[in-house]
Amino acid sequence: MNTLHFSWRYLWARPLAAALNVLLLSLGLASITFLLLVAHQLASAFNRDLAGIDVVVGAKGSPMQLILSGVLHLDVPPGNVPLEAVHALQKNPLVAEVIPISLGDNLQGYRIVGTSLAYLDQYHATLAQGRQWGQPMEIIAGAAVAHKLGLQLGQSFVGSHGLGAGGHSHGDSAYRVVGVLQPTGGVLDRLLLTDTASVWKVHEDYTAVDAEDRKVMESEREVTMALVRYKTPLAAVSFPRWVNTTTEMQAASPALEVTRLLHMLGLGTDVLQAFAAMLLLTAGLSVFIALWNAVRERRGDLALLRMLGAPPARIARLLMTEALWLGVLSALIGLALGQVFVLALGWMLGLDQTLLLGGALWPPELAWVPALALGVSLGAALLPAVGVYRVDVLQLLQER
Repeated sequence: MNTLHFSWRYLWARPLAAALNVLLLSLGLASITFLLLVAHQLASAFNRDLAGIDVVVGAKGSPMQLILSGVLHLDVPPGNVPLEAVHALQKNPLVAEVIPISLGDNLQGYRIVGTSLAYLDQYHATLAQGRQWGQPMEIIAGAAVAHKLGLQLGQSFVGSHGLGAGGHSHGDSAYRVVGVLQPTGGVLDRLLLTDTASVWKVHEDYTAVDAEDRKVMESEREVTMALVRYKTPLAAVSFPRWVNTTTEMQAASPALEVTRLLHMLGLGTDVLQAFAAMLLLTAGLSVFIALWNAVRERRGDLALLRMLGAPPARIARLLMTEALWLGVLSALIGLALGQVFVLALGWMLGLDQTLLLGGALWPPELAWVPALALGVSLGAALLPAVGVYRVDVLQLLQER
């Protein structure tokens, strides 16, 4: 306890130098915490939202855009596909299930998704309140949407055209909330779900001129894409090729496209990791210089401690404990700052509407942060501690 107390007092005997060392080391650790949290949460979100979806079929264009728009709801879709073509997919002997996805409207930036009840089963969603939809224009709200917008059972609202806030309102076609989902931690939390027929009804009511025009539109109905689940894993070999070569649609594999996306993100995080490593290296050098200078300034104190009977090992341990305090303080501050940075990123970019990204998580990877803090601080103190251990007391007294 005396060693801990003395080392703490010694550390703050020079408050400005100690505070600057803690700040520098904390910034490096906060950068690493930020990167670990973002990488963990992105990987978890992708794995959770893509689970059970073998392939996405939609309009030709970018396969990654198809995955981002139809599964993760982070992008705009490349276009629509005929409803008849989606029905043909269901007849394929390799296909176990087809879930239609229709996009086009939103409520204050939250997407209204036309689909089937199988979409809820895909993510094992359960209702916190209300019931499932039984007819068009009935809505089930995700937990995050209901909380953010204050949606209640029985409440009516009209959607806006487009996938982002600011489009023109469909004032003649009102949705009614009939259910609210339990929080899933995934993509459903930020969606408003309804029957596919609701999306057709809204747009046909808005654009149809007369009954004949409505019949034409009904015969040409489209959906944005379809989520497909295979009957057998062997279908992955032939089904995407069949779609891409024999139809006007394209098939995109979520696993393949997300792997590409994470690789692309990894190139950017490598630069940030190098920057964080340089901060830690700079912080380690700063701590080393501070402790080395502290040893030179305290030679008289060290001589006095040796005269009072303190062995060399205890003097060295005193210096190492001072570095330990630096590491502990920096680790705590760095972890807290990293969490704040992630929360700030989610708030500034509006990621609560696109990707559930927050800082209130403590994945196992964060154990590297205090380990790095202690490693850098104790490593910086090692040479000064060895120097203190090897100094002769007579030499200290003569210099005194």
